[in-house]
Amino acid sequence: MDTTTILFLAFAGILLAAAVGVITARNPVHAVLLLVLAFFSAACLWMLLRAEFLAIALVLVYVGAVMVLFLFVVMMLDINVDRLREGFWRHFPLAAIVGAAIALQLWLVLSHGAWQGMRAAGPGITGVNNIEALGRLMFTEYVFPVQVAGLILLVGMVAAVVLTLRRRKDSRYQRPGDQVRVKRDERVRLVAMPADAEGKQDARR
Repeated sequence: MDTTTILFLAFAGILLAAAVGVITARNPVHAVLLLVLAFFSAACLWMLLRAEFLAIALVLVYVGAVMVLFLFVVMMLDINVDRLREGFWRHFPLAAIVGAAIALQLWLVLSHGAWQGMRAAGPGITGVNNIEALGRLMFTEYVFPVQVAGLILLVGMVAAVVLTLRRRKDSRYQRPGDQVRVKRDERVRLVAMPADAEGKQDARR
């Protein structure tokens, strides 16, 4: 057994253990941390397959951005874990059937497919690593689909901002234009207050 096989078995075991811990952990924070460990293990598996770009993207995008956001949200919200687990066993049979179907499909693809004979490099791209080959293909042969995908993502991002940008009546906003145009007499307002005892009582009220 060579070193690559040993590393694959180690990272695969850690990935499976972390994935099981995500769905069995009773603390949401522990579940998020276990999911981060699962992503790191998956990135190491991608590195063993010489898919460096996918490994880096998995760590930067999911671990560095998405999971950190989830962790802050879970820590700030008061989540009732017992209420979330009420319908677990009721939906477990359907979830088990769906999981078994997905595992069967993966086994059929990996055991009978022709994916082992595929090559990542395109026409005229030989002797380079995975990242360089992917970059050459993205900016030469597939530059138009990449630009279209970027435009679609930009439209989706702008649409999400527009849909969630709602002005609330109970929120206070600052207007820099009004602050700049304010006059000296408007900055401080003097209010005359009576000095007798009745005036003090009215002021306290």
